Amino acid sequence: MTFTPPQTPLCTVDVIILLARHPLYREDRPAFVLIERKYPPLGWALPGGFVDVGEPLPHAAMREAKEETSLDVELIEQFFAYSSPQRDPRRHTVSTVFIGRASGEPRAADDAKHLAVFTEATLPPLAFDHGEILRDYFEYRRSGRRPPALR
Repeated sequence: MTFTPPQTPLCTVDVIILLARHPLYREDRPAFVLIERKYPPLGWALPGGFVDVGEPLPHAAMREAKEETSLDVELIEQFFAYSSPQRDPRRHTVSTVFIGRASGEPRAADDAKHLAVFTEATLPPLAFDHGEILRDYFEYRRSGRRPPALR
C-alpha cells in the first residue's frame, strides 16, 4: 500500500508597504510599493511570496519584502487572508496579507523586474487577486471595516 500525501494549498504572504516619507504620500492618499514580476505569472504585484517550512508568517512577510524591495519593513498589522482557489494560476495558495511601513529608497531585487510607488489613483493592472486585496485595503482605510469572511 502506497501512502499519498494530501494535496493542500501552499502558504504565501503579501505585504502592502506604505512609504510615509515618499513625495506621493499624503494621509488621505497613501503611497505604496508594487513590484513588476520577473517570472510568470507576469504583471504588477504586491511584494510577497512563499512561506518556508518552519518560518512564522510575519518573518516570511518581512523577508519577502526585503528580498524584493530592499526595504526593511515594520509590520503594522495582519490585514486579511485570501484563499480563493483561482487567486494564483499556478496552483491553489492561501495568502496572509500584512500592512507594513518602511522608509528609504526601494530598489527592485530578487523576483522583481522593476519596482514603482503608486497611489490608489495610479494603480497599474495587477497580477493574481492583488486588485481585490488593494480595493479591500482602501475600503478598510475609509470605513474601518475589513472584508467579510464569506463573499
